[in-house]
Amino acid sequence: MPAKQPRQRSRWHLARAHHADEVRARLASEGGGGHLGDAVLGAIDGGITSFAVVAGAVGGGFSSLVVIILGVASLLADGFSMAVSNYLSTKSDAQAADQAQREELRHIEEIPEHQCLELRELFAAKGFEGETLDRIVETIAADPELWAKTVTQEEFGLQPGDTGQPLQSGAATFAAFVLVGAIPLIPFAIPALSIDQAFIASIAATSLAFLGVGITKGWALDQSRFRSGLETLLTGGGAAVLAYGAGTLLRTWLGAGAVA
Repeated sequence: MPAKQPRQRSRWHLARAHHADEVRARLASEGGGGHLGDAVLGAIDGGITSFAVVAGAVGGGFSSLVVIILGVASLLADGFSMAVSNYLSTKSDAQAADQAQREELRHIEEIPEHQCLELRELFAAKGFEGETLDRIVETIAADPELWAKTVTQEEFGLQPGDTGQPLQSGAATFAAFVLVGAIPLIPFAIPALSIDQAFIASIAATSLAFLGVGITKGWALDQSRFRSGLETLLTGGGAAVLAYGAGTLLRTWLGAGAVA
């Protein structure tokens, strides 16, 4: 009995999520499912970018002050760039979907018979036939707006009417990028730590951050928390190793001494 309780709770929540009111609310939200994906992406990129700068600077023999200056400058610039890119991408996707729907509406007005055949083929490809297919086509074709939206969704994979909330997407990306990206820099701001001690503390703190972000991603996607956390940790660690190696090699080849 105790072993079945988690499954029972899970099935109860699953059933509750598919209640008619919940389904209508989700459909009415036009796909506004939050910005966890934006935040996770920003957090991973922020942590990797910042820690790579730290590792490269330490490998190059720079002081804690220089590490902080380079890290903060990179953090703000890259975070802003990523946020703007996400904003423009989200906005462009929404505009493309609306443009495609307007184009389909124009086709419906100019060549309705051809558009009706296209609609029929879309649902015939899904396995509908006979009277059922006829009723589906007649019902959708009775509403030009629904007709155009359906074709846009089914043929082009776009979601007309979904604004995507580009400002919120960009803000979530930037906030997560800066928040997690600041973690590798914090130890270097502690005067009592030497550069080597600060680097070790940065490695430990950033590793925990990567694990936390990966576990959060795994939870959000209903995947293995351990595997997701480990993948994120290895990805960030790999970037740091490359940056540290590059800094060390450049320092050796150029014969540069430590920068005070």
